[in-house]
Amino acid sequence: MATKPSTQAPDGQELPFPVRKMDPASLKALAHPLRVQILEMLSRYGAQTACSLGELLGESSGSTSYHLRQLAKHDFVREVEGKGTARERWWERPRGAIEVSSPELASSPATQEAARLVNREFEHRRQAVLADFMAHGADTLDREWLEAATVSTANVRMSAEQLGAYTRAMEAYSYRLLEDIRGAGEQEGARPVQVHFNAFPILGVPASAGTGGRRKTGNTAQAESISAQQSKNHESTSSERKEP
Repeated sequence: MATKPSTQAPDGQELPFPVRKMDPASLKALAHPLRVQILEMLSRYGAQTACSLGELLGESSGSTSYHLRQLAKHDFVREVEGKGTARERWWERPRGAIEVSSPELASSPATQEAARLVNREFEHRRQAVLADFMAHGADTLDREWLEAATVSTANVRMSAEQLGAYTRAMEAYSYRLLEDIRGAGEQEGARPVQVHFNAFPILGVPASAGTGGRRKTGNTAQAESISAQQSKNHESTSSERKEP
């Protein structure tokens, strides 16, 4: 049975969007590259049929239809009410996020591998979309779209507590903005836009790296080590800002 989405974070704080925690059976059902791709297409383009998904993914409608049914068994997708026929069913992805990694799932080698597969496929799809934009955006999009888009990176030292607080605040702020946009209805000239947000500790780096060999204490991020690099409008130039 699928786990019911929750709006409560592990630390008890309220989340602005429902998050479904994977149980082992649901995670294993999702652990197939084509099923992850189907979820991505439904998120990106909205409701689709098995035929339209087949065209988007270069697969047969029989294959996408089979995987849609398997996803539906675990509530990853659902039929669109009042749309379609017995011969042509429309499918959508329920609103909300899914949590692939958790301490419960990490207890089993099988679920660990399933989680890695799902995460790898999601990340592969995200990187493919970004690479396509970086390679072809300037030749394909109008200037207003290029000026509106951004790809940015910032580096800062922080504690796990600070990272958690920062992540929750950014997700909540982003969610509110996106809900306002969705609530306003589709505007003239709108097109699919993908928003990425990553915040994670860098692995394989000594704790004292970036502090001149001195281990700093306290629970505050080291503002003096902040550096931000931002590449806008698909131009080859970048700017770096260091703050004291």
